[in-house]
Amino acid sequence: MTVQGQHSVQEYDVTTPALGRAGGRADDRTQGRPRSRAATATLWSAGWSAPVQRPSSGFEENWSETGFAQQSVRQIVRLTGRGTAARIRLSNRFGTEPLTVSAATLALTDEGAATHPGTMRQLSFGGATSVTIPAGGETVGDATGLLVEPFDSVTVTLYFEEPTGPSTFHSQAYANSYRATGDRTADVGGEGFDEVTHSWYYLSDVELSGSATPFDTVVAFGDSITDGYGSTVGANHRYPDALAERLTTAGRPLAVVNAGIGGNLMLNDSAWYGDRAVDRFERDVLDKPGVRSVVVFAGLNDIGFSEVDLPTYKPNPDVTVAELTAGYRQLIERAHSRGVKVIGATILPFKGSEYHTPAAEAKRVALNEWIRTSGAYDGVADFDRALASPDDPQVLHPAYDSGDRKHPNDAGYRVMAEAIELDVL
Repeated sequence: MTVQGQHSVQEYDVTTPALGRAGGRADDRTQGRPRSRAATATLWSAGWSAPVQRPSSGFEENWSETGFAQQSVRQIVRLTGRGTAARIRLSNRFGTEPLTVSAATLALTDEGAATHPGTMRQLSFGGATSVTIPAGGETVGDATGLLVEPFDSVTVTLYFEEPTGPSTFHSQAYANSYRATGDRTADVGGEGFDEVTHSWYYLSDVELSGSATPFDTVVAFGDSITDGYGSTVGANHRYPDALAERLTTAGRPLAVVNAGIGGNLMLNDSAWYGDRAVDRFERDVLDKPGVRSVVVFAGLNDIGFSEVDLPTYKPNPDVTVAELTAGYRQLIERAHSRGVKVIGATILPFKGSEYHTPAAEAKRVALNEWIRTSGAYDGVADFDRALASPDDPQVLHPAYDSGDRKHPNDAGYRVMAEAIELDVL
């Protein structure tokens, strides 16, 4: 089978009908909207995505550094688009050895690690039920028929017969993933999946096709606040989730995918917090199929990290407002060159947090003024004003504070979603 490495892209053509729960047939649509990937026989859209990171222990226990051997990993993700066929993308970007996925399945989620009866689909890659992905590469699976609606959760189960070594993953999923001994990919029930983590492993995308109503995608791009830090685990209460729900309620056929990484920096790479935003923008935003617009919400960590000297906040060079705005302009220019609209989001108040200082506050105020008034963006989401305390604009409103003075809670994330004008998307 064919896989893709770091510098090449191979799409599998799909010409066979896709049968879902209702026996629907996948439409073959190739016209009507711009595409980020090379054209294939079927038009795909991004239904769910997560940026990948280097293996790291980070702040929460996970399985990335040890990897897997003779184990199955079952991962739950919620889709925000609809379709009659789905396929997955798997990434070995940060692996140092080839990765063999011995078996993989996709099903609708029931409860916990259990799947909905009658929806289990064995996945294939170029016609084979296993695939080997080179170090630094990724692969895309074949289409499988599965009827999904917005906010359906799907379960992806991967089996690794041979030791994987340290795993490419997404650290802070705010969702449960499960592990079991042996090949459990075909198990409908969740028995045996008795280990739980809050990360995703190797799975970077679920793409959809065949919807009677084509949908484009909005990408929420940023750091831990976009990622959903402080939200209820497993409840899908991050701000991109709430934005997707607003769009659906308003009758707008737009999916929303989350490209946030906790701790991510605009201008510097981090072993724990991912590639810097200006480098990962193509991979995590512009190269996704069907992207229409992106909400850029980044810069807080660049400002705050420089104010503390702790191992967890590295690298921490002093970054100027001019350097940050130059980084924003890079993202805007690259998005516009691909026909993608860019909405700039203002930085939330964070007085009382561990890295708030007068110098950091001055940078935040100046950066927010530039975002609001420069005219560089196609629109502005003023998260700052929406979530600031009425008693002190440097403080996150107590009703929206998860407890650390900088990350919102579930209610705060809903307010963020409400602060975005839907028309600009």
